[in-house]
Amino acid sequence: MLTRLRLMFRSTAVRLSGLYILLFAICAAFLVFYVTAMSERILVQQTRDNLVEEVADVQRVYERNGLNGMLRMMERRARQPGANLYVVAGPTGEIVAGNVASVEPGVLGNEGWTRLPFTYQPYSESGPARRHLAIANVLFMENGLRVMIGRDLGEPGRFRGIVRRALMVALTIMGVGALFIWFGIGRNALKRIDRMSAASQKIMAGDLSQRLPVGRSGDEFDRLSESLNAMLGRIQKLNEGLRQVSDNIAHDLKTPLTRLRNKAADALSEDNVETRRAALEGIIGESDQLIRTFNALLMISRVEAGSIVAEMSEVDLSAISADSCELYEPVAEEAGLSLGTSIAPEVKVKGNRELIGQAIFNLLDNAIKYASESEGEPDVQVVLSVDADEVRLAVCDNGPGVPPEKRGEVTKRFVRLDASRSKPGTGLGLSLVEAVMELHGGSLVLSATHPDRENSPGLTATMVFPVLKP
Repeated sequence: MLTRLRLMFRSTAVRLSGLYILLFAICAAFLVFYVTAMSERILVQQTRDNLVEEVADVQRVYERNGLNGMLRMMERRARQPGANLYVVAGPTGEIVAGNVASVEPGVLGNEGWTRLPFTYQPYSESGPARRHLAIANVLFMENGLRVMIGRDLGEPGRFRGIVRRALMVALTIMGVGALFIWFGIGRNALKRIDRMSAASQKIMAGDLSQRLPVGRSGDEFDRLSESLNAMLGRIQKLNEGLRQVSDNIAHDLKTPLTRLRNKAADALSEDNVETRRAALEGIIGESDQLIRTFNALLMISRVEAGSIVAEMSEVDLSAISADSCELYEPVAEEAGLSLGTSIAPEVKVKGNRELIGQAIFNLLDNAIKYASESEGEPDVQVVLSVDADEVRLAVCDNGPGVPPEKRGEVTKRFVRLDASRSKPGTGLGLSLVEAVMELHGGSLVLSATHPDRENSPGLTATMVFPVLKP
C-alpha cells in the first residue's frame, strides 16, 4: 500500500492535482476573509449612515422643541425593538438617562464620531456581563449635557460569522471532494501506467504484437499510446520484413547462386573457347540479375526505413506518367502490344520523383510482361485521374490477372504465383511499389481490369496518392 502511494505521489497528474488543490485552498481562504471583511464593512457603513440620519433628526427636534422634546423623542425611540443606543450624560460624563447602563471610559469625553468601536453595558442584559461593541456620535449641548446616539455592532458581527461559517463549510466540502478527486485521479493514472508498463515488459521480452492500452477519453495518455502503438507497428513490420527477406534470400537466391556456381564449374571444364565464352556470358547475366535483385532489396529497405523522406517535394505526376509511358512505348511495341494513356494534365502531388518513376516503371514492366495481344482496346493502359480526396494512377493490362485471394500475397517480397514462374523477374516489383506508396501516405490497390471475363480478367494496379493541399 505504501509503495503504491509513493508511486502515486510520483505521478505528474497527481502532483499537478495537488498543486491545483493547494492554489485553490489559498485562493479560497483569501476569498473567505475578503468576502466577510467586505460584508462587515458594508454593514458598518450602513449603520453609520443610519446614525447620521438619526443625529440629524435629534438635532431638528432639539432646535424645534428644546431639551424636553429631544428627551421625550429619545425615550420613545429607546423603547422600540432593535433601538439605537441613547445616552444623556452630565458635564462630568455620568449617565443620567438612556438605555445604556455604562460605556467605555473616555467615550463621552470627546465630541463627534467615536474613532474606534467601544464597549458598553445595556440595561436589558441580565446575568454575567458580555462584551458589546458599538459606534456612536457624541453631541455637546449648550447647557453642558452630552448626548450620545450609537448603534450596536452585533448584527454586522453576527452576519460576518454566518457568512464565514457558510463559506468555510462550503469550502470544506469542496476541499474534501477535491481530495477524493485527487486520489481518484492518482489511482486511475497509476492503473493506466501499470497497464502500460505491463505491456511494455511483454514488448521488451520480444512480443512485438503487444500494444499499449488506449482508452476512450482521448487524453494525453491515449495520444501517447496511439503514437507508440504506431511506432511499434512500424517496428514490427520492419522486423517481419527483415525476417522475410532473410528467409527469401536463403530460399529464392539459393537456386540462382547454385546455377551460377554450376556454370562457373562448366566453364572451367570446357576446352572450347566459344563454349567457355558463352558460359562466362551466362555467368555475367546471372550476376547482373543478382545485382538487380539486391539493388531492389536495398531500395525497398531504404524506402521502408523512411531515409528518403527529406527529399520530398511537389512533383508533376502528369509529366512523370507521360515520360514513363513514352519510355516504355517501344518496349510494348517490341512485344507486339499497344500502350494507351489517359492522363489528366497538371496533376501534382508531394513526393519523390525518382521513387514514383521507379514504381511506375515496375507496374508498366509487369503489365507488358503479362499482357496479351487483343483487338480494339489497348493491351496496356495508363489512366491518371483526380477527385476531391485522392489522386489515382492506374496501370491496367489484359493478362491472366491475380485471383482475389492472392492479391495480398503478391506484394510480399519474392512471392511469385505459379503462372508467372516461367516469366523473368524476382518478385520484388510490387513490393517496391507498395513501400513507395506507404512512404507517400498513399496505398497500392489491386483489382481486376475485366471482372466479367474468365480467361483474361487482367490486373489493374492503382497507386492512390493523397491530394496535394494548398
